[in-house]
Amino acid sequence: MLDTSARTYRLLSWNVHHCVGIDRKHSVERVAAEIQKHDPDVVALQELEVNHRRSKRIHQPHRLAELLDMDYHYHPARIHRDAGFGNAVFTRHRMKEVQTAHLPTYRFLQKRGAVWMSVDLDGHAVQIINTHFGLLHQERMMQARALCGDGWLDHPECRENPRIVCGDFNATPWSRAYKLLETTLSDAMKLAGDPKMRTWPSMLPVVRYDHVFVCDGIRARRVEVPRTLRTRMASDHLPVLMDFQVRPRAKKST
Repeated sequence: MLDTSARTYRLLSWNVHHCVGIDRKHSVERVAAEIQKHDPDVVALQELEVNHRRSKRIHQPHRLAELLDMDYHYHPARIHRDAGFGNAVFTRHRMKEVQTAHLPTYRFLQKRGAVWMSVDLDGHAVQIINTHFGLLHQERMMQARALCGDGWLDHPECRENPRIVCGDFNATPWSRAYKLLETTLSDAMKLAGDPKMRTWPSMLPVVRYDHVFVCDGIRARRVEVPRTLRTRMASDHLPVLMDFQVRPRAKKST
């Protein structure tokens, strides 16, 4: 049963394709406007650039934080010369960095990473991990194993608190990497949405690569994929939106 007295929070996860839409227009403002419509408490974005020529040398995470009136933490998974490319978490709530690091991959492939933040939601230390997996099956399996290991999800600070893992996993719900993550967490879309929803490509989505996974301490109330003309134009992926509650901890018997 739903706890009607508990506060409901909202998370939005989105691969924003370095803020370049399918119309090839670069617009941080367009991405921010779509995010603001949903008034999320926490925003997890993938494929953000800093000081890249193709994105007009803009520090995209900083500019988005200004437009959203949120604090942020950014991790560049890849740095080439003075340009960065990576993931970020945004929120108006208090948060602290727990870990930002690369995930395992092969030397000849693009580096991948994850951002792990502890976000204070009315006294609940909710662990948010935002990530972007690789394109090859073998590297996704390496990354999923690492994420499920004691450096991330099985770390005491993560394991003993409510956990949310989100991002672009480049993995469908029938892939091995997805199923490995499901051994530790639950797909929020299956709990409170329509598992048939798809996120890529944005104009005519045929697969769901973008997921939100939650532990038992998180109650997913509603999960959806906003599919409007504007969200379809703003990126090659569609965002995933989750409304959730934090389950109260069971009281220890004395």
